Amino acid sequence: MSHAWFVLKAKRGLLANMHAKRKRGEKPAKPGHKDYPDKKGWDETVGKHCDCNPKNEHCKACGRPAAHKGESEEIGKSKDGVLSRVGVSGYNKPKKTPSHPKKSHVVVAREGGKTKTIRFGQQGVSGAGAKPKSPKEKARQKSFKARHSKNISRGKMSAAYWADKVKW
Repeated sequence: MSHAWFVLKAKRGLLANMHAKRKRGEKPAKPGHKDYPDKKGWDETVGKHCDCNPKNEHCKACGRPAAHKGESEEIGKSKDGVLSRVGVSGYNKPKKTPSHPKKSHVVVAREGGKTKTIRFGQQGVSGAGAKPKSPKEKARQKSFKARHSKNISRGKMSAAYWADKVKW
């Protein structure tokens, strides 16, 4: 029994050892210390194999296709898992969430290579809509846009952008 435990502990890897050390309250190893991971060991642990340009067809350093730096099929599948977990039909497609306790909508925003799940809008409060008719609705819309203009201008990765687009 003790031998099996030792084998399992040996296979845990660099990151598991770092987390265990942090949990014990020890400080991380400094560069130059015997416990400090070397560059090759660290790159293998976190999945970076070389410093190649991902736009090239093949990496000159390791000979592997350029997709090995993070554009693999497994990553695409896991991001599709985010879409199904949140319950949206695609990236940048907001959906109402009536059962959520606080927020009225959710969207999986994607801009460039970054993906982020954003919940926005106060539950139970309706916006003025795209074309407000009464002066009161027009004033509410104008106030919202003025109050959140800085955050709206940040783009698709901000909740204010989606609230403006969907609710106002």
